[in-house]
Amino acid sequence: MSTSAQRRPTSSTGRLPSEFAELSTQVRGLGLMKRRLAAYGLRSGVLLGVCVATAVAVVLIGDSWWQLLPATVIGVVVSQFGFLAHDAAHRQVFDSARANEWSSRLLSTIGIGLSYGWWLHKHNRHHRSPNQVERDPDIAPGGLAFTPQDAAARPGWLSPITTRQGYLFFPMLLLEGLSLHVAGLRTLAARRDLPFRRLEASLIVGRFVAYGLILLLVMSPGRAAAFLGLQLAVFGLFLGAAFAPNHKGMPVVPKELRLDFMQRQVLMSRNIRGGWFVDAAMGGLNYQIEHHLFPSMPRDNLRRARPVVREFCREHGISYAETSLAASYGIVIRYLNEVGLGARDPFDCPFVAAHRG
Repeated sequence: MSTSAQRRPTSSTGRLPSEFAELSTQVRGLGLMKRRLAAYGLRSGVLLGVCVATAVAVVLIGDSWWQLLPATVIGVVVSQFGFLAHDAAHRQVFDSARANEWSSRLLSTIGIGLSYGWWLHKHNRHHRSPNQVERDPDIAPGGLAFTPQDAAARPGWLSPITTRQGYLFFPMLLLEGLSLHVAGLRTLAARRDLPFRRLEASLIVGRFVAYGLILLLVMSPGRAAAFLGLQLAVFGLFLGAAFAPNHKGMPVVPKELRLDFMQRQVLMSRNIRGGWFVDAAMGGLNYQIEHHLFPSMPRDNLRRARPVVREFCREHGISYAETSLAASYGIVIRYLNEVGLGARDPFDCPFVAAHRG
């Protein structure tokens, strides 16, 4: 993968000028870092409206297997709350850091049932070192192996799963919602230094208890369990399907590799084309390159920043990855299968070879 197709000018000191500083000046000059409160207000209002309408439907339907329909809707709505919490955590919504923090914390705990402190720590590490071994928690060994080394280290009885993990990726996402909740609760139990740990734990437990009681008041225990299980499965599938195309199948680099900020964020990320529907379904994360370069940029400005960033990368010879949603899923599935089979070393690519010290 090429990182520079042309010779770049140097400053009077003989050092390369900062590409990111130059791009940042362009982006800020276009007003793309300004808050979009009206857009976030409208989006939040629509989600709350859908939530209320779905709750009314649950009560009206009563003790029936038709409850699986609103369970699916709730799963999608909760994932959209996740995108809003993500935006607030990145300070995309308000000018005030405190307002962003608390809106994200309340959305995470009450709206979704996840620990804000756990997720923020994990996500910040990902942004600092996307796709970097032992630094990016999103490629740490777990249900999936993201490097042949991790695949080889898995016990032999998991071999049938590991060698087919690409094909099993989407079915496994049905368990992602449950996995996220368990990981958050485990961190709250173990990390006594986590800010507002007791408050978050109280809100999450209170949410689960209230949610369960409401379901049991409306339907039988069996249907309530099915409702909750389906909602969690849809939540995990929807969220995982939005996050996976952004980095999976892009270069995975060794821990010791050193890159400047611009290259680290652009070369490890992928944008997804698809228009307004993909924008809404992926919560703006389809503009992953722009989001990684400007994490605090409001979601609705990412689309406007895309042509600016793409042209800048073209002029500076920086590879800018973009594809359709369907093609990105194909890339993810092939990559995971190849890793599972040990078919290639992800460090064995021209890009990594050019940057080995």
